Amino acid sequence: MSNKQLTTTNPLTEQVLATYSYMSDAEAAAVVKASHEAFTQWRLRSLDERANVIANIANALRERKEEFAQLMTDEVGKLIEDSRTEVELCAAICDYTAKQGPAALADEERDVEGATGIVTHAPIGVVYGIQPWNFPAYQAIRYSIASLMAGNGVLLKHAESCTGSGLLLRDIYESAGLPKGLFGVLLISHDQSNDIVENDLVRAVTLTGSEAAGRTVAAKAGAVLKKTVLELGSNDAYLVLDDADLDLAVATCVKGRLFNNGQTCVNAKRFIVTKKNYDAFVSGYAKAFEAIRMGDPNADDTQLGPMVSKPQRDKLHEQVTKSVSQGARLLVGGEVPDRTGWFYPATVLADVAPGQVAYEDELFGPAAAIIRAQDDEDALRIANDSRYGLGGGIFSRDVQRARELASKYFDTGMVFINTFDVASPSLPFGGVKASGYGREHGPEGLKEFVNVKSIKIAAETSG
Repeated sequence: MSNKQLTTTNPLTEQVLATYSYMSDAEAAAVVKASHEAFTQWRLRSLDERANVIANIANALRERKEEFAQLMTDEVGKLIEDSRTEVELCAAICDYTAKQGPAALADEERDVEGATGIVTHAPIGVVYGIQPWNFPAYQAIRYSIASLMAGNGVLLKHAESCTGSGLLLRDIYESAGLPKGLFGVLLISHDQSNDIVENDLVRAVTLTGSEAAGRTVAAKAGAVLKKTVLELGSNDAYLVLDDADLDLAVATCVKGRLFNNGQTCVNAKRFIVTKKNYDAFVSGYAKAFEAIRMGDPNADDTQLGPMVSKPQRDKLHEQVTKSVSQGARLLVGGEVPDRTGWFYPATVLADVAPGQVAYEDELFGPAAAIIRAQDDEDALRIANDSRYGLGGGIFSRDVQRARELASKYFDTGMVFINTFDVASPSLPFGGVKASGYGREHGPEGLKEFVNVKSIKIAAETSG
């Protein structure tokens, strides 16, 4: 193996936080086996018993919120208040799952002529999750809590940048009563990860990451006929229609672009504004971005922290620079600051058009792309003119019309009307097209990794 250690580095100071040894192939296989063996007992626990453990995890997360939040800020540079909010969201997911899980996964009886029909939601086995760095707690919680509620075992390969967060989550789970080994953390390379996908004890794979990573993992899992859930990149469009409340649109779109330092799959990224509102929106948006305070993510008055790594920062700068060379108009930012830390300023590109990088690709960082549309219909056409389809937004005073546009015409998995949000425990999360498939959260997410099993009992024996 070329790299002997995993390393976490503070994006603010550029100093190494910790190093971790890679597992050997045998050690990794032992983690898989331990999860499977724990699963054989966990699957026999009642739904209410599992729910009680998950409720305890919610309490444990809240008890260690400050510790977990500080670790995430140190590892990936997110604002400390955003880190606290992330832990609260994770606890809320546990609350929802503990409360709603038993009913959602309970057996159902159905009418069948001459018989009794039963549908059960049986666990399938060990679920392997490959997760990114931008939400060190939430990304791991999102799939693992639902899978554990269903009775499965869970494996986590977290991003190198937040290795410590993955290990802390395992400790929190076990401190709350989850059987030891059921949730296994793998410190492995990409090549070793392929072996885990192929391991006979692994029954399903879920990945949150890039489009390229999704294609690779789906192909590997498909070759061994294993189910996958993929949540990939996106270029979420927020539409500012003719009748939008402009002040609300500007303020919300600024927040939606910069949340989590602009490094979120469901950040607002493309702002498609009708001709009627274009100049006013561009002016207000640029003014707001100019006032953004960039600095130490631990400071209460900081609005924008550093990006997670130098390669991520450099890629964003290259995308911005190329977009400008292709005709986009740079209004704010666009220069790498001369300071310690992987900072990139709040950046506004206007007059973004087809063929430009900022129009076609995802800008994963604090850079906004503003696109002019002729009218409402044209705005929706532009929004759907993307290979991605995770989320999106509509600003309009006519909420009923906006709802109809969202439900019938917006080709994404999620739409936010007159607001911006990341996730709600009760609402399904996921996308279409190159943004992936499958759903997490809500009753839909609880049932992604179960064996929906039919049982039919002859009438004369059903009593």
